[in-house]
Amino acid sequence: MHSTVAGPLEVFDMAGVAWNYMTGQPVRRRFRVRVVSMDGEPVTGLGGVGIVPHGGMRQVRRADLILVSSGGVSLRALADHHAEAVAWLRRWHGRGAVVAGMCSGVALLAEAGLLDGQPATTHWSMAERFRRRFPLVDLQPDRMVVDNGTVLSAGGVNAALDLSLHLVERYCGAQVARECARALLIDAERSVQTGFAAASFGRKHADKPILQAQEWIEQHYGEAVIIKELAARVHMSQSTFLRRFKAAAGVTPLAYLQEVRIAAARQALEQGDDSIERIGLRVGYEDAGFFRSVFRRQVGMTPSAYRAQFG
Repeated sequence: MHSTVAGPLEVFDMAGVAWNYMTGQPVRRRFRVRVVSMDGEPVTGLGGVGIVPHGGMRQVRRADLILVSSGGVSLRALADHHAEAVAWLRRWHGRGAVVAGMCSGVALLAEAGLLDGQPATTHWSMAERFRRRFPLVDLQPDRMVVDNGTVLSAGGVNAALDLSLHLVERYCGAQVARECARALLIDAERSVQTGFAAASFGRKHADKPILQAQEWIEQHYGEAVIIKELAARVHMSQSTFLRRFKAAAGVTPLAYLQEVRIAAARQALEQGDDSIERIGLRVGYEDAGFFRSVFRRQVGMTPSAYRAQFG
């Protein structure tokens, strides 16, 4: 997407420039930015709008920081069409360059093996496919930006701005990052993308008994759910049920229950004006404090903050 190219390009080009110019201070450019494609040729993006790069990957002679833009929704096609870029990223990372991916571009970092055993994020809509293709990556799709030191990742589209400001702060300090955000009218306070996600759970599998268990959870999430009894409902032992549920859905039954409950709570916060306590009770949490704790852990903000932003 153009935004994962143009957005970061503007942030890095304007760091130390835009705010200084607006406030009458000496301009001090902080980054030297170049856009490259695989072969140096223009790239056609959404709407037929072209991006003209400065050159190709093979022409790069020095790289301290490399950002990988979004490249479409098919992770398999992305890997197949960019095998040379995967090797190029692995090589530059080995030479000491910091590498960052945005949206589906994070998949190229995973293909290069740079995220094995590491936390990472990507756009929430491709989280399930990402987990299946890259099981060694600790995917945390609720986070806007994940910084592992020499490898970073960001969620979809506008999270590219969050990543860019994070890197400006990392290299230039908090003041320059704040000034850049103010000059470009970027909200520098966002940290999670869960609130922007539609409820999307691990249902893309063919294990019918597990699908039945998931449906039962979705219909009875406000009740006490006992795993042993749920396993019996689908005629399995508890150990077999736990193993098959995790293999099919990608999470444990209890984690799935939490996701369903919090999704229901989000909807209630968005659409109604019931108290936080009543909503927590309705979705299955008798302890309001525990509900707030779980909600904040899952969503990245308190129920009150969520209602203020999305209600």
